[in-house]
Amino acid sequence: MELESAKETPREGSSLPGEWSLSALEQNFSKILHRLTGQEARQSNSRDVALKDLRALIEATECNRLFEGSGEPHRGIPELLGQVAKALGKYAAPYKEEEGGSDGHSEVAEKAAEVGLLFLKLLGKVETAKNSLDCPAWETGLRHLAGPIYIFVITHCLEKPWTSPKSQEVAGEVLSLLLRVTGCSSEAGFLRGENEDEKGKFIVVMGLLKPDLNKETWKNNPAAKHVFSWILQQVTRPWLYQHLERILPPSLLISDDYQTENKILGVRCLHHIVLNVPAADLLQFNRAQVIYHAIFNHLYMPEHNLIQAVLLCLLDLFPILEKTMHWKGDGARTTTHCDEVLRLILTHMEPEHRLLLRRTYARNLPAFVKRLGILTVRHLKRLERVIISYLEVYDGPEEEARLKILETLKLLMQYTWPRISCRLVVLLKAILKLICDVARDPTLTPEPVKNTLLQEATDCLILLDHCSQGQVKGLLAKILLSCEDRTVVSCIRKVQQVPEGTPYHGT
Repeated sequence: MELESAKETPREGSSLPGEWSLSALEQNFSKILHRLTGQEARQSNSRDVALKDLRALIEATECNRLFEGSGEPHRGIPELLGQVAKALGKYAAPYKEEEGGSDGHSEVAEKAAEVGLLFLKLLGKVETAKNSLDCPAWETGLRHLAGPIYIFVITHCLEKPWTSPKSQEVAGEVLSLLLRVTGCSSEAGFLRGENEDEKGKFIVVMGLLKPDLNKETWKNNPAAKHVFSWILQQVTRPWLYQHLERILPPSLLISDDYQTENKILGVRCLHHIVLNVPAADLLQFNRAQVIYHAIFNHLYMPEHNLIQAVLLCLLDLFPILEKTMHWKGDGARTTTHCDEVLRLILTHMEPEHRLLLRRTYARNLPAFVKRLGILTVRHLKRLERVIISYLEVYDGPEEEARLKILETLKLLMQYTWPRISCRLVVLLKAILKLICDVARDPTLTPEPVKNTLLQEATDCLILLDHCSQGQVKGLLAKILLSCEDRTVVSCIRKVQQVPEGTPYHGT
Protein backbone atom coordinates (compact mmCIF):
# COMPACT_ATOMS: atom_id res chain seq x y z
CA MET A 1 0.00 0.00 0.00
CA GLU A 2 1.33 3.42 -0.87
CA LEU A 3 0.61 6.20 1.56
CA GLU A 4 -1.63 8.87 0.14
CA SER A 5 0.37 11.91 -0.91
CA ALA A 6 -0.86 15.33 -0.02
CA LYS A 7 -3.60 16.82 -2.11
CA GLU A 8 -3.81 19.99 -0.07
CA THR A 9 -0.31 20.60 1.20
CA PRO A 10 0.74 23.81 2.83
CA ARG A 11 3.77 23.85 0.61
CA GLU A 12 3.47 22.88 -3.00
CA GLY A 13 5.33 19.70 -3.88
CA SER A 14 5.69 18.62 -0.25
CA SER A 15 5.64 14.85 0.28
CA LEU A 16 6.68 14.51 3.94
CA PRO A 17 3.95 13.37 6.34
CA GLY A 18 4.74 16.22 8.68
CA GLU A 19 3.82 18.63 5.90
CA TRP A 20 0.74 16.79 4.66
CA SER A 21 -2.68 18.35 4.89
CA LEU A 22 -5.18 17.13 7.44
CA SER A 23 -7.24 15.47 4.71
CA ALA A 24 -4.26 13.51 3.44
CA LEU A 25 -3.40 12.22 6.91
CA GLU A 26 -7.01 11.22 7.52
CA GLN A 27 -7.16 9.40 4.19
CA ASN A 28 -4.03 7.44 5.02
CA PHE A 29 -5.27 6.44 8.48
CA SER A 30 -8.64 5.53 6.96
CA LYS A 31 -6.95 3.27 4.40
CA ILE A 32 -4.94 1.56 7.14
CA LEU A 33 -8.12 1.09 9.18
CA HIS A 34 -9.86 -0.41 6.16
CA ARG A 35 -6.96 -2.80 5.64
CA LEU A 36 -7.28 -3.93 9.28
CA THR A 37 -11.08 -4.24 9.43
CA GLY A 38 -12.43 -4.65 5.89
CA GLN A 39 -12.54 -7.69 3.64
CA GLU A 40 -8.86 -7.24 2.91
CA ALA A 41 -8.15 -7.95 6.61
CA ARG A 42 -8.61 -11.68 5.92
CA GLN A 43 -5.41 -11.63 3.90
CA SER A 44 -2.40 -11.79 6.19
CA ASN A 45 -0.13 -9.95 3.73
CA SER A 46 -2.62 -7.07 3.60
CA ARG A 47 -2.56 -6.73 7.40
CA ASP A 48 1.23 -6.96 7.47
CA VAL A 49 1.48 -4.13 4.95
CA ALA A 50 -1.05 -2.10 6.94
CA LEU A 51 1.01 -2.52 10.14
CA LYS A 52 4.18 -1.54 8.31
CA ASP A 53 2.53 1.55 6.83
CA LEU A 54 1.04 2.48 10.20
CA ARG A 55 4.44 2.24 11.86
CA ALA A 56 5.98 4.43 9.19
CA LEU A 57 3.14 6.97 9.37
CA ILE A 58 3.34 7.25 13.17
CA GLU A 59 7.10 7.66 13.10
CA ALA A 60 7.06 10.30 10.38
CA THR A 61 4.10 12.39 11.57
CA GLU A 62 4.75 15.13 14.09
CA CYS A 63 2.84 14.72 17.34
CA ASN A 64 0.90 17.97 16.92
CA ARG A 65 -0.44 16.71 13.56
CA LEU A 66 -1.71 13.43 15.06
CA PHE A 67 -4.23 15.12 17.32
CA GLU A 68 -5.68 17.74 15.03
CA GLY A 69 -8.98 17.82 13.19
CA SER A 70 -11.41 16.81 15.89
CA GLY A 71 -14.15 19.09 14.55
CA GLU A 72 -16.40 18.97 11.49
CA PRO A 73 -16.31 18.45 8.57
CA HIS A 74 -13.34 16.16 9.28
CA ARG A 75 -13.84 12.88 11.10
CA GLY A 76 -10.79 13.75 13.19
CA ILE A 77 -7.46 11.96 13.39
CA PRO A 78 -7.83 11.31 17.18
CA GLU A 79 -11.09 9.44 16.55
CA LEU A 80 -9.49 7.53 13.67
CA LEU A 81 -6.57 6.61 15.92
CA GLY A 82 -9.03 5.24 18.46
CA GLN A 83 -10.64 3.11 15.74
CA VAL A 84 -7.21 1.92 14.60
CA ALA A 85 -6.30 1.03 18.22
CA LYS A 86 -9.49 -1.05 18.51
CA ALA A 87 -8.70 -2.80 15.23
CA LEU A 88 -5.15 -3.55 16.42
CA GLY A 89 -6.53 -5.03 19.64
CA LYS A 90 -8.81 -7.34 17.64
CA TYR A 91 -5.95 -8.24 15.31
CA ALA A 92 -3.91 -9.44 18.33
CA ALA A 93 -6.85 -11.03 20.17
CA PRO A 94 -6.69 -14.78 20.92
CA TYR A 95 -8.67 -17.11 18.75
CA LYS A 96 -11.97 -18.69 19.69
CA GLU A 97 -11.41 -21.49 22.22
CA GLU A 98 -11.92 -24.38 19.81
CA GLU A 99 -9.78 -22.77 17.10
CA GLY A 100 -6.07 -22.21 16.67
CA GLY A 101 -4.59 -24.68 19.14
CA SER A 102 -1.05 -24.25 20.45
CA ASP A 103 0.24 -23.05 17.06
CA GLY A 104 -2.45 -20.37 17.06
CA HIS A 105 -1.38 -19.26 20.54
CA SER A 106 2.22 -18.68 19.43
CA GLU A 107 0.95 -16.67 16.45
CA VAL A 108 -1.21 -14.52 18.73
CA ALA A 109 1.78 -13.84 21.01
CA GLU A 110 3.86 -12.69 18.03
CA LYS A 111 1.06 -10.39 16.85
CA ALA A 112 0.67 -8.99 20.36
CA ALA A 113 4.36 -8.16 20.62
CA GLU A 114 4.22 -6.36 17.25
CA VAL A 115 1.06 -4.44 18.14
CA GLY A 116 2.51 -3.56 21.55
CA LEU A 117 5.48 -1.88 19.87
CA LEU A 118 3.08 0.19 17.76
CA PHE A 119 1.19 1.26 20.88
CA LEU A 120 4.47 2.27 22.52
CA LYS A 121 5.18 4.52 19.53
CA LEU A 122 1.67 6.02 19.68
CA LEU A 123 1.83 6.66 23.41
CA GLY A 124 5.32 8.08 22.95
CA LYS A 125 3.80 10.65 20.59
CA VAL A 126 1.13 11.43 23.17
CA GLU A 127 3.76 11.91 25.87
CA THR A 128 5.79 14.19 23.63
CA ALA A 129 2.67 16.23 22.86
CA LYS A 130 1.79 16.35 26.56
CA ASN A 131 5.20 17.80 27.40
CA SER A 132 4.97 20.31 24.55
CA LEU A 133 3.17 23.62 24.85
CA ASP A 134 2.39 23.60 21.13
CA CYS A 135 -0.09 20.72 21.20
CA PRO A 136 -2.99 21.22 23.64
CA ALA A 137 -5.14 18.63 21.80
CA TRP A 138 -3.17 15.61 23.13
CA GLU A 139 -5.90 14.91 25.71
CA THR A 140 -8.39 14.35 22.89
CA GLY A 141 -6.11 11.79 21.32
CA LEU A 142 -5.48 10.07 24.64
CA ARG A 143 -9.20 9.89 25.37
CA HIS A 144 -9.74 7.82 22.22
CA LEU A 145 -6.65 5.64 22.72
CA ALA A 146 -6.67 4.85 26.44
CA GLY A 147 -9.56 2.36 26.51
CA PRO A 148 -8.53 0.12 23.57
CA ILE A 149 -4.89 0.13 24.62
CA TYR A 150 -5.75 -0.82 28.21
CA ILE A 151 -7.86 -3.77 27.04
CA PHE A 152 -4.95 -4.90 24.86
CA VAL A 153 -2.58 -4.62 27.83
CA ILE A 154 -4.71 -6.73 30.19
CA THR A 155 -5.30 -9.30 27.45
CA HIS A 156 -1.58 -9.89 27.03
CA CYS A 157 0.17 -8.96 30.28
CA LEU A 158 -1.30 -11.85 32.31
CA GLU A 159 0.09 -15.35 31.96
CA LYS A 160 -2.35 -17.11 29.64
CA PRO A 161 -2.10 -19.80 26.94
CA TRP A 162 -1.95 -17.14 24.21
CA THR A 163 0.84 -15.08 25.80
CA SER A 164 4.61 -15.48 25.77
CA PRO A 165 7.35 -13.90 27.92
CA LYS A 166 8.01 -11.46 25.08
CA SER A 167 4.38 -10.42 24.61
CA GLN A 168 3.92 -10.07 28.37
CA GLU A 169 7.02 -7.91 28.61
CA VAL A 170 5.87 -5.61 25.81
CA ALA A 171 2.36 -5.37 27.29
CA GLY A 172 3.88 -4.46 30.66
CA GLU A 173 5.88 -1.65 29.03
CA VAL A 174 2.73 -0.36 27.32
CA LEU A 175 0.89 -0.37 30.65
CA SER A 176 3.67 1.57 32.40
CA LEU A 177 3.72 4.19 29.64
CA LEU A 178 -0.09 4.40 29.57
CA LEU A 179 -0.25 5.06 33.32
CA ARG A 180 2.53 7.64 33.05
CA VAL A 181 0.84 9.49 30.20
CA THR A 182 -2.55 9.49 31.93
CA GLY A 183 -0.96 10.64 35.19
CA CYS A 184 -2.28 7.66 37.16
CA SER A 185 -0.37 5.99 39.96
CA SER A 186 -2.08 2.61 39.54
CA GLU A 187 -4.54 0.66 37.45
CA ALA A 188 -7.19 1.28 40.09
CA GLY A 189 -6.65 5.02 39.73
CA PHE A 190 -6.81 4.73 35.95
CA LEU A 191 -10.18 2.93 36.11
CA ARG A 192 -11.94 4.72 38.93
CA GLY A 193 -10.19 8.11 38.78
CA GLU A 194 -7.36 9.36 40.96
CA ASN A 195 -9.72 11.61 42.91
CA GLU A 196 -13.42 12.32 43.33
CA ASP A 197 -13.45 14.85 40.48
CA GLU A 198 -12.15 12.34 37.94
CA LYS A 199 -14.46 9.73 36.45
CA GLY A 200 -11.76 7.31 35.40
CA LYS A 201 -11.90 5.01 32.40
CA PHE A 202 -14.00 2.16 33.82
CA ILE A 203 -17.14 3.13 31.91
CA VAL A 204 -15.16 3.54 28.68
CA VAL A 205 -13.45 0.16 29.07
CA MET A 206 -16.72 -1.59 29.95
CA GLY A 207 -18.34 0.03 26.92
CA LEU A 208 -15.64 -1.45 24.70
CA LEU A 209 -15.95 -4.87 26.37
CA LYS A 210 -19.75 -4.98 26.29
CA PRO A 211 -20.08 -6.42 22.74
CA ASP A 212 -17.87 -9.34 23.84
CA LEU A 213 -19.76 -10.02 27.07
CA ASN A 214 -23.25 -11.02 25.94
CA LYS A 215 -24.69 -14.51 25.75
CA GLU A 216 -23.95 -14.99 22.05
CA THR A 217 -20.43 -13.56 21.86
CA TRP A 218 -18.58 -13.98 25.16
CA LYS A 219 -16.89 -17.22 24.13
CA ASN A 220 -15.68 -15.89 20.78
CA ASN A 221 -12.88 -14.03 22.55
CA PRO A 222 -11.48 -16.13 25.41
CA ALA A 223 -9.67 -13.09 26.81
CA ALA A 224 -12.84 -11.04 27.38
CA LYS A 225 -13.88 -12.83 30.58
CA HIS A 226 -10.38 -12.49 32.06
CA VAL A 227 -10.16 -8.79 31.16
CA PHE A 228 -13.58 -8.20 32.72
CA SER A 229 -12.65 -10.09 35.88
CA TRP A 230 -9.36 -8.21 36.18
CA ILE A 231 -10.77 -4.70 35.79
CA LEU A 232 -13.64 -5.57 38.15
CA GLN A 233 -11.17 -6.57 40.88
CA GLN A 234 -9.39 -3.21 40.54
CA VAL A 235 -12.46 -1.16 41.50
CA THR A 236 -13.61 -1.39 45.11
CA ARG A 237 -15.72 0.54 47.59
CA PRO A 238 -17.03 3.21 47.37
CA TRP A 239 -16.73 3.44 43.58
CA LEU A 240 -18.13 0.10 42.44
CA TYR A 241 -21.82 0.57 43.30
CA GLN A 242 -22.38 3.09 40.50
CA HIS A 243 -21.41 0.45 37.93
CA LEU A 244 -23.62 -2.33 39.32
CA GLU A 245 -25.90 -2.49 36.28
CA ARG A 246 -22.88 -2.95 34.02
CA ILE A 247 -21.02 -5.59 36.04
CA LEU A 248 -23.72 -7.86 37.49
CA PRO A 249 -25.08 -9.35 34.21
CA PRO A 250 -21.65 -10.46 32.86
CA SER A 251 -20.73 -11.93 36.24
CA LEU A 252 -23.95 -13.97 36.34
CA LEU A 253 -23.46 -15.03 32.72
CA ILE A 254 -19.93 -16.33 33.30
CA SER A 255 -20.88 -18.14 36.52
CA ASP A 256 -23.73 -19.92 34.73
CA ASP A 257 -21.45 -21.65 32.22
CA TYR A 258 -21.04 -25.42 32.08
CA GLN A 259 -17.23 -25.24 32.39
CA THR A 260 -15.95 -25.35 35.97
CA GLU A 261 -13.21 -22.81 35.22
CA ASN A 262 -15.80 -20.26 34.10
CA LYS A 263 -18.10 -21.02 37.02
CA ILE A 264 -15.26 -20.26 39.44
CA LEU A 265 -14.34 -17.05 37.61
CA GLY A 266 -17.96 -15.88 37.64
CA VAL A 267 -18.42 -16.71 41.34
CA ARG A 268 -15.29 -14.75 42.22
CA CYS A 269 -16.65 -11.77 40.27
CA LEU A 270 -19.94 -12.04 42.18
CA HIS A 271 -18.05 -12.32 45.47
CA HIS A 272 -16.17 -9.10 44.68
CA ILE A 273 -19.51 -7.40 44.00
CA VAL A 274 -20.94 -8.67 47.30
CA LEU A 275 -17.93 -7.33 49.20
CA ASN A 276 -17.79 -3.92 47.51
CA VAL A 277 -21.38 -2.88 46.82
CA PRO A 278 -23.56 -1.56 49.70
CA ALA A 279 -26.18 -3.97 51.03
CA ALA A 280 -29.00 -1.55 50.16
CA ASP A 281 -28.07 -1.66 46.47
CA LEU A 282 -27.83 -5.45 46.49
CA LEU A 283 -31.21 -5.81 48.18
CA GLN A 284 -32.84 -3.48 45.68
CA PHE A 285 -34.69 -5.41 42.95
CA ASN A 286 -33.80 -8.66 44.80
CA ARG A 287 -30.29 -8.63 43.39
CA ALA A 288 -28.91 -10.42 46.45
CA GLN A 289 -31.47 -13.20 46.04
CA VAL A 290 -30.54 -13.52 42.37
CA ILE A 291 -26.88 -13.94 43.30
CA TYR A 292 -27.78 -16.48 46.00
CA HIS A 293 -29.83 -18.68 43.70
CA ALA A 294 -27.26 -18.35 40.91
CA ILE A 295 -24.46 -19.84 43.00
CA PHE A 296 -26.36 -22.12 45.41
CA ASN A 297 -26.81 -24.83 42.77
CA HIS A 298 -23.04 -24.93 42.23
CA LEU A 299 -22.82 -26.71 45.59
CA TYR A 300 -24.10 -29.84 43.87
CA MET A 301 -20.96 -29.93 41.70
CA PRO A 302 -18.23 -32.22 43.13
CA GLU A 303 -15.46 -29.71 42.35
CA HIS A 304 -13.53 -28.62 45.43
CA ASN A 305 -12.23 -25.32 43.97
CA LEU A 306 -15.73 -24.32 42.87
CA ILE A 307 -17.27 -25.22 46.23
CA GLN A 308 -14.58 -23.25 48.05
CA ALA A 309 -15.31 -20.15 45.94
CA VAL A 310 -19.08 -20.53 46.41
CA LEU A 311 -18.90 -21.00 50.19
CA LEU A 312 -16.68 -17.96 50.66
CA CYS A 313 -19.12 -15.87 48.61
CA LEU A 314 -22.16 -17.19 50.48
CA LEU A 315 -20.64 -16.51 53.91
CA ASP A 316 -20.31 -12.83 52.94
CA LEU A 317 -23.74 -12.78 51.31
CA PHE A 318 -25.64 -14.16 54.35
CA PRO A 319 -25.48 -10.92 56.41
CA ILE A 320 -26.99 -9.02 53.48
CA LEU A 321 -29.80 -11.52 52.90
CA GLU A 322 -30.64 -11.64 56.60
CA LYS A 323 -31.14 -7.88 56.81
CA THR A 324 -34.65 -8.46 55.50
CA MET A 325 -35.45 -11.15 58.11
CA HIS A 326 -36.80 -9.93 61.45
CA TRP A 327 -37.59 -12.14 64.44
CA LYS A 328 -40.48 -10.80 66.51
CA GLY A 329 -39.71 -13.02 69.51
CA ASP A 330 -43.14 -14.68 69.68
CA GLY A 331 -42.23 -17.92 67.92
CA ALA A 332 -39.51 -20.00 66.40
CA ARG A 333 -36.87 -18.17 64.45
CA THR A 334 -37.25 -18.31 60.70
CA THR A 335 -34.92 -20.70 58.90
CA THR A 336 -32.19 -18.69 57.21
CA HIS A 337 -30.23 -19.10 54.00
CA CYS A 338 -27.28 -20.11 56.16
CA ASP A 339 -29.37 -22.96 57.58
CA GLU A 340 -30.26 -24.08 54.07
CA VAL A 341 -26.64 -24.13 52.92
CA LEU A 342 -25.34 -25.86 56.07
CA ARG A 343 -28.01 -28.53 55.71
CA LEU A 344 -26.85 -29.24 52.16
CA ILE A 345 -23.17 -29.23 53.16
CA LEU A 346 -23.76 -31.76 55.94
CA THR A 347 -25.72 -33.93 53.51
CA HIS A 348 -22.73 -33.96 51.19
CA MET A 349 -20.14 -34.36 53.94
CA GLU A 350 -21.48 -37.58 55.45
CA PRO A 351 -20.87 -39.92 52.49
CA GLU A 352 -17.97 -37.97 50.95
CA HIS A 353 -14.75 -39.98 50.59
CA ARG A 354 -12.66 -37.70 48.33
CA LEU A 355 -10.02 -35.99 50.44
CA LEU A 356 -9.98 -32.67 48.57
CA LEU A 357 -13.75 -32.26 48.98
CA ARG A 358 -13.60 -33.37 52.64
CA ARG A 359 -10.95 -30.74 53.32
CA THR A 360 -12.96 -28.05 51.54
CA TYR A 361 -16.11 -28.79 53.53
CA ALA A 362 -14.22 -29.07 56.83
CA ARG A 363 -12.31 -25.84 56.15
CA ASN A 364 -15.52 -23.82 55.96
CA LEU A 365 -17.55 -25.57 58.66
CA PRO A 366 -16.31 -23.40 61.60
CA ALA A 367 -17.48 -20.25 59.82
CA PHE A 368 -21.01 -21.65 59.51
CA VAL A 369 -21.12 -22.55 63.21
CA LYS A 370 -19.92 -19.04 64.10
CA ARG A 371 -22.52 -17.54 61.77
CA LEU A 372 -25.43 -19.46 63.30
CA GLY A 373 -24.25 -19.38 66.90
CA ILE A 374 -26.81 -20.90 69.27
CA LEU A 375 -29.04 -21.68 66.27
CA THR A 376 -26.56 -24.41 65.36
CA VAL A 377 -28.68 -26.67 67.64
CA ARG A 378 -30.95 -27.14 64.62
CA HIS A 379 -28.17 -29.16 63.00
CA LEU A 380 -26.67 -30.77 66.12
CA LYS A 381 -27.47 -34.41 65.32
CA ARG A 382 -26.04 -34.26 61.83
CA LEU A 383 -23.03 -32.25 62.98
CA GLU A 384 -22.34 -34.89 65.60
CA ARG A 385 -22.33 -37.64 62.98
CA VAL A 386 -20.07 -35.66 60.66
CA ILE A 387 -17.62 -34.73 63.42
CA ILE A 388 -17.27 -38.30 64.67
CA SER A 389 -16.83 -39.78 61.18
CA TYR A 390 -14.28 -37.15 60.10
CA LEU A 391 -12.19 -37.54 63.27
CA GLU A 392 -11.76 -41.22 62.45
CA VAL A 393 -10.13 -40.70 59.03
CA TYR A 394 -6.47 -39.82 58.49
CA ASP A 395 -6.23 -36.74 56.28
CA GLY A 396 -2.64 -36.68 55.09
CA PRO A 397 0.47 -35.02 56.51
CA GLU A 398 -1.16 -31.64 57.10
CA GLU A 399 -4.29 -33.08 58.77
CA GLU A 400 -6.29 -30.03 57.66
CA ALA A 401 -9.69 -31.71 57.79
CA ARG A 402 -9.31 -33.15 61.29
CA LEU A 403 -7.90 -29.88 62.66
CA LYS A 404 -10.86 -27.95 61.24
CA ILE A 405 -13.31 -30.53 62.59
CA LEU A 406 -11.78 -30.14 66.07
CA GLU A 407 -12.16 -26.37 65.73
CA THR A 408 -15.79 -26.91 64.73
CA LEU A 409 -16.34 -29.16 67.76
CA LYS A 410 -14.93 -26.56 70.12
CA LEU A 411 -17.21 -23.87 68.68
CA LEU A 412 -20.16 -26.24 68.81
CA MET A 413 -19.63 -26.95 72.51
CA GLN A 414 -19.26 -23.25 73.27
CA TYR A 415 -22.48 -22.26 71.50
CA THR A 416 -24.68 -25.25 72.35
CA TRP A 417 -23.26 -26.36 75.73
CA PRO A 418 -26.65 -27.17 77.33
CA ARG A 419 -27.16 -29.92 74.72
CA ILE A 420 -23.67 -31.41 75.02
CA SER A 421 -23.91 -33.36 78.29
CA CYS A 422 -26.29 -35.92 76.76
CA ARG A 423 -23.69 -36.56 74.06
CA LEU A 424 -20.82 -36.89 76.53
CA VAL A 425 -19.97 -40.56 76.01
CA VAL A 426 -20.10 -40.46 72.21
CA LEU A 427 -17.92 -37.35 71.93
CA LEU A 428 -15.48 -38.53 74.61
CA LYS A 429 -14.91 -41.82 72.79
CA ALA A 430 -14.32 -40.02 69.48
CA ILE A 431 -11.79 -37.60 70.97
CA LEU A 432 -9.90 -40.30 72.90
CA LYS A 433 -9.77 -42.51 69.81
CA LEU A 434 -8.25 -39.60 67.88
CA ILE A 435 -5.63 -39.04 70.59
CA CYS A 436 -4.72 -42.72 70.55
CA ASP A 437 -4.52 -42.78 66.75
CA VAL A 438 -2.23 -39.72 66.67
CA ALA A 439 -0.04 -41.07 69.49
CA ARG A 440 0.54 -44.32 67.60
CA ASP A 441 0.63 -42.76 64.12
CA PRO A 442 3.31 -44.58 62.07
CA THR A 443 2.95 -42.23 59.06
CA LEU A 444 5.17 -39.35 58.03
CA THR A 445 2.96 -36.74 59.69
CA PRO A 446 5.30 -33.97 60.96
CA GLU A 447 5.69 -33.71 64.72
CA PRO A 448 4.39 -30.10 64.83
CA VAL A 449 1.15 -31.26 63.15
CA LYS A 450 0.80 -34.15 65.63
CA ASN A 451 1.39 -31.80 68.55
CA THR A 452 -1.24 -29.38 67.24
CA LEU A 453 -3.76 -32.19 66.82
CA LEU A 454 -3.12 -33.42 70.38
CA GLN A 455 -3.41 -29.90 71.78
CA GLU A 456 -6.69 -29.25 69.97
CA ALA A 457 -8.07 -32.61 71.11
CA THR A 458 -7.04 -31.85 74.70
CA ASP A 459 -8.81 -28.49 74.51
CA CYS A 460 -11.94 -30.30 73.33
CA LEU A 461 -11.72 -32.61 76.36
CA ILE A 462 -11.41 -29.61 78.69
CA LEU A 463 -14.46 -27.98 77.08
CA LEU A 464 -16.40 -31.23 77.23
CA ASP A 465 -15.57 -31.44 80.94
CA HIS A 466 -16.95 -27.93 81.48
CA CYS A 467 -20.14 -28.79 79.59
CA SER A 468 -20.68 -31.95 81.69
CA GLN A 469 -19.93 -30.39 85.10
CA GLY A 470 -16.71 -32.37 85.64
CA GLN A 471 -17.91 -35.80 84.51
CA VAL A 472 -15.04 -36.14 82.01
CA LYS A 473 -12.38 -36.00 84.73
CA GLY A 474 -14.05 -38.84 86.58
CA LEU A 475 -14.17 -41.01 83.48
CA LEU A 476 -10.58 -40.19 82.53
CA ALA A 477 -9.33 -41.16 86.00
CA LYS A 478 -10.31 -44.77 85.31
CA ILE A 479 -8.40 -44.74 82.02
CA LEU A 480 -5.18 -43.64 83.74
CA LEU A 481 -5.16 -46.85 85.76
CA SER A 482 -4.70 -49.01 82.67
CA CYS A 483 -3.17 -46.71 80.01
CA GLU A 484 0.54 -47.12 79.31
CA ASP A 485 0.96 -44.72 76.38
CA ARG A 486 2.85 -41.65 77.59
CA THR A 487 1.30 -39.31 75.01
CA VAL A 488 -2.25 -40.30 75.93
CA VAL A 489 -1.49 -40.06 79.64
CA SER A 490 0.02 -36.59 79.14
CA CYS A 491 -3.17 -35.33 77.44
CA ILE A 492 -5.38 -36.80 80.17
CA ARG A 493 -3.27 -35.22 82.94
CA LYS A 494 -3.57 -31.80 81.27
CA VAL A 495 -7.34 -32.13 81.49
CA GLN A 496 -7.24 -33.20 85.14
CA GLN A 497 -4.93 -30.36 86.08
CA VAL A 498 -7.50 -27.73 85.07
CA PRO A 499 -9.18 -26.58 88.31
CA GLU A 500 -12.96 -26.86 88.60
CA GLY A 501 -14.80 -23.73 87.53
CA THR A 502 -11.85 -22.33 85.59
CA PRO A 503 -13.13 -20.39 82.56
CA TYR A 504 -12.08 -21.88 79.24
CA HIS A 505 -9.89 -19.62 77.11
CA GLY A 506 -8.85 -22.07 74.38
CA THR A 507 -5.80 -21.96 72.16
